Amino acid sequence: MPQHTFRLNGEPVTVDVDDNVRLLWVIRDVLGVTGPKYGCGIAVCKACTCHLNGEMFNPCSVKVKDIGPNDEVTTIEGIVENKNHPVLTAWIEEGVPQCGYCQPGQIMAAVAKVKETRAKGRDITDADLDEIRNVCRCGTYFRIREAIMSGAKNM
Repeated sequence: MPQHTFRLNGEPVTVDVDDNVRLLWVIRDVLGVTGPKYGCGIAVCKACTCHLNGEMFNPCSVKVKDIGPNDEVTTIEGIVENKNHPVLTAWIEEGVPQCGYCQPGQIMAAVAKVKETRAKGRDITDADLDEIRNVCRCGTYFRIREAIMSGAKNM
């Protein structure tokens, strides 16, 4: 079995899996990091949203062979290490969580979008929020948007 090495939440990891195994299954089943959720397997629902080298991506649609030793994958676990992360705090204050299934992906998308807009030298806008396409089965989109805007002020 081929070996694949990359960084996960700041730590180097090496796994022995077939080249064609989707990264989501490596993260969840092989490495035991269960924050990213399986929803659709084709990057539509975005329940598995993580960051790859600081950019939002969906590991359900990426083969492990496409990740290299210098790549950094960050899951929700890498964000929640900082229990005072502004987006997490806003998420709770705005009462976003219901079933919780989409929350890791929603938060990862939010953090990536705020970082993206800040890199462009501006604040996040409603138009930016419209670009976030993570599915919430409970329909808490209004509270999600409020939490992102609130959290962004403190990032």
